[in-house]
Amino acid sequence: MTNDMIWLVLLAVNYLMLVLSFRLFRANGLFAWVALSSILANIQVVKTIELFGMVTTLGNIIYGTSFLATDILSECYSEKEAKEAVKIGIFSMLATTVIMQICLMFEPHASDTAQGALHSIFSVMPRIAIASITAYCVSQNFDVWFYNFLKIRFPEHLWVRNNGSTMLSQLIDNVIFTVLAFWGVFELDVLLQIFASTYLLKWIVAICDTPVIYWARAFHRSSIKTDSPENTDQGNCIAATACENSLADSALG
Repeated sequence: MTNDMIWLVLLAVNYLMLVLSFRLFRANGLFAWVALSSILANIQVVKTIELFGMVTTLGNIIYGTSFLATDILSECYSEKEAKEAVKIGIFSMLATTVIMQICLMFEPHASDTAQGALHSIFSVMPRIAIASITAYCVSQNFDVWFYNFLKIRFPEHLWVRNNGSTMLSQLIDNVIFTVLAFWGVFELDVLLQIFASTYLLKWIVAICDTPVIYWARAFHRSSIKTDSPENTDQGNCIAATACENSLADSALG
């Protein structure tokens, strides 16, 4: 398969995994997804590829889904839970960076074959992590705030607050991360191409995630109805009635 086809498959798989995480574990699944996406995005971003005729880096999809996760938390739970997820993402990046730098200090055995690969990925991670944490902290907190701002202004238009908050916060993220992570690493023309291509891909990811957040809201509302005290009381009442009828039948028998 070509890079373009693989990217589309990766997009679908990421959405599927996020949906499964939310369906199976509710808010905890989204917290876990934010931690996972923050780590994987920082690993994937060190790989440069050509996609749809543009030079770009990996990590745009998995990183974009972290914004979707906080949007779902804001929509289905509250701004407090969304901000908590942002803190989890920041901690995950910091912990991964510190732990892997210590791991790289070990002198590998003569039979080791992993040191070179680990060094290639994680030796550049401190700069990537600093850039990512700075961009993530600013853009994600803005995304949570702006999403809830738009939620008040456009209560009936979920797609407006989802796409509007994500696209603007991704622009902020892209500017901060590209400058801090790649300034001086790539030539200016390559840097500008990476900036333009990654932001375009983030737009695509943001647009494509709209059906996912609509599904998440519908699923959450149906779960609330299913788990509501009224339904529980009704179920208990039905069970009690069935039990009384059974006892009555036994007595008559």
